[in-house]
Order: sequence, then structure tokens, then C-alpha cells
Amino acid sequence: MNTELIENIPRLHTALAEWLACLVYVLQLSHRRQGPGLWGRAAAFLAVQAGFLWLTDDVPLALWMPCMAAAAAGMLAMIAVCGRAPLVEAGYLCVRSFMLAEFAASLEWQLYTYAVQIVPRWAGVLRVLVPAVVFAGVYLLIYWLESCRRGDYEHLQITLRELGAAAAIAVSAFFMSNLSYAWADSPFSSSLAVDIFNTRTLVDLGGVAILYAYHVQRAELRIKYELNTIQNVLQTQYAQYRQSRESIDLINRKYHDLKHQIAALRAEPDPAQRNAWLDEMEADIRVYEAQNKTGNPVLDTVFAGKSLYCQKHGITLTVVADGGALNFMDAMDLSTIFGNALDNAIESVRCLPDRDKRLIHVSVSRQKAFVLIRVENYFEGQLQFENGLPRSTKGNDAYHGFGIKSIRYSARKYGGQVDVSVRENWFELKLLIPVPASPA
Repeated sequence: MNTELIENIPRLHTALAEWLACLVYVLQLSHRRQGPGLWGRAAAFLAVQAGFLWLTDDVPLALWMPCMAAAAAGMLAMIAVCGRAPLVEAGYLCVRSFMLAEFAASLEWQLYTYAVQIVPRWAGVLRVLVPAVVFAGVYLLIYWLESCRRGDYEHLQITLRELGAAAAIAVSAFFMSNLSYAWADSPFSSSLAVDIFNTRTLVDLGGVAILYAYHVQRAELRIKYELNTIQNVLQTQYAQYRQSRESIDLINRKYHDLKHQIAALRAEPDPAQRNAWLDEMEADIRVYEAQNKTGNPVLDTVFAGKSLYCQKHGITLTVVADGGALNFMDAMDLSTIFGNALDNAIESVRCLPDRDKRLIHVSVSRQKAFVLIRVENYFEGQLQFENGLPRSTKGNDAYHGFGIKSIRYSARKYGGQVDVSVRENWFELKLLIPVPASPA
């Protein structure tokens, strides 16, 4: 086998391999640039990467590693710019792209070297055909594998520790795969051309596989953590509902006793002022009895508990709800949806200095074969959205923001959809849930 071929993978092949690897992962990101904005920038990065690698083709061994680091930095820039990815997230995808590019370039040149030894007269054709076939096969396969798990890329939330672990895997694989090229006299190097080629390709393949397994494992663990957290939110809201139910029952009994006491007092000769006071007490009782009677006992409990809190903090809560339309839903799901929605709304308006702006509106209505739930509150500030949901305003997405997620989780159990929007200083949460068909 020709040793010269082994030692000199064309730099343009390497540049194309790195560019394609970056493109595979950029295309997985939903927040990437679109259309000409994406492809124009991608083409510019390809030109820069190819030019840099071509100019550094014959650098001394001492400068080889710095040049590889610079090439990796170019890949990082492409992912960050074209994918609109945060730096840590771009770094994680760059690590995976770099390892994939190393494998694809090594495999392509190894197969070309093998083929050209058999049919040397076709060297010119093979120089184009082999890269085309290998790159198409490798990158389409990886693109398909990653697309099957595209949901993992909606909430990557890479930590510095996870980035460091992925980088350590890639650096170790890269070092071992190129050991025989850079340090031919080390105890772990080989002088046989075939062994050198096989070692590089197989170690790079191992690096790609390990990084893919690491990605799958971290994604599964994060999903498990998120589901556990949402379940805890569900349990907490349901526990709050049960506590509210007990408190409301106690208040109802107290008001019932008060009605009898008032009737007894009226039988006594009292001053006009006392009669007026008693009239006012009766009016208050009638208002309490009439409020939050939606036709659904779970909603009545949730609204009654939240109403008391809103009154204490100067918040105006308006409810127009056909609770009977939600009788098909489980009590835990109802307490989760309305408890979290009202908690978020209350938290948003509670600290507004102008009490006239502390407004929350809730409506539940039937819309043909659906139930429409709308929770609105006055809102001042800016929200960033990710995948249709607002990002947490508490500064740590890893530990907050599960209220909206738990609402969406509960709605989807019934085939419902959640929509969140902000317009003209109003935050609006809408749920559209299909009503199950009545049994014949």
C-alpha cells in the first residue's frame, strides 16, 4: 500500500468532511437560520475552511495541532452562526461534528487508497467517486439517526460538565487515532501502513459511537428528570387542591352557622344600625355563595382558594367558566392546569405597583366539539419563547419553567393543545381540548 497516500489526506477533502458534519447537526436545530440566510453563510464557512486547510497543508508537526484547533474553531463558529446556538451548545455539537468528520475523512481516504491499488488507471475517477459515495452514505446515515431523535435537540440544555465530558471523549479518540502519524516511535504506534490506516478509522468510528451513546444517555436521563419533576408538580397541585377543599368546606360550615345566628339576632329588638350591619353580612354571604359556582366542584375549589389569595393581595380575578364542560377530566389534571395557570398569573401581577393593573381573567367555554380554556393576565416586561413556550424568568431553566410544561403534559393526555402569546401587555394562555364523544 502506498504510504504517501496514507499520510496525506487531501485538505480539501477534510474541509468538506468538516463542513458536512457541521451541517448535519445544524439541520437538527429548530432555531437555526432558514433559506438563503443559512445556505449563504454555510457556503462562506466552507470557502474559509477550505482555504485555511489548503494554506496550512505543509505546516511542520509542531504547528499541526494548533492548526487542527483552529479548524475546530471554524466549525464552532459555523454551528453558532448558522444554527443560532448558544456557545456551550455549539461547543457540544462541534465536538460531535469534529469526531464525525475525522471518521468520514479517514474512511473515505482508506477506501480510496484500497481501490486505487486495485485499479490504478481509474485513480482520477475514484478520487471523485469514492468521496461522493462515502460522504453521502456516512452523513445521510448520521442525519437519519439524529433526525429520529430530533426531540433531543429542542431542549439540549448542555452544561459545562457535559461539554467537558464530550470533549474529553473526542480528544482521547483523536489522539489515539493519530498517534502513529504524529509520534511514530511511541510504544503504542505502528509502522505498518495498513495498521495505521485501520487504527485511525476504527478509533474514529469508536469515538463517533461513544459520543452518540453519550448523547442518547444524557437525553434519556434529562427526559426522566423532567417527567419526574412534572409528576411532582402534579402531585403538589393536587395536594393543594385537597387542602383547599378542606378549607372551603370549613368556611362553608362557618357561613352556614352565621346564617342561623343572624336569623336569631333579627328576632331581637336591635337598633337600626345593627340591622344595617346584619343586612351587610347577609349580602356578603350571598356574594360568597354565588361566586365561583362553575358547575364543576374541582374548579369551584381551585377558584375559591385562589380568590381568597387574590383578595388579600389586591388582585382582581374575574372568572366566567362553564365548569360542566370539563367534567370528563380527572380532578388531578384540572387542579394541575388551573392551579399552575393561576399561580403563574398571580406571580406575574402580584408585584405590579399599580393595583389597577393587577388583573386576571379566566374563561371556560364550549366551542363545538372542544372546550376552550383561556387564562389572561396583565403583563409588563419581555418574554423569550422556545418551542412555543415561554422560557423561565427565574434565571435557571433546569429547575424552573415546569408549570407550563405540566399544563401541556396534562392537556396532551386528552389530545389537547396549548398556545401561549403576549400582545399589548396581556399574557394569554389558551388550551383547546376535544370533548370525548358520548357513548351511544
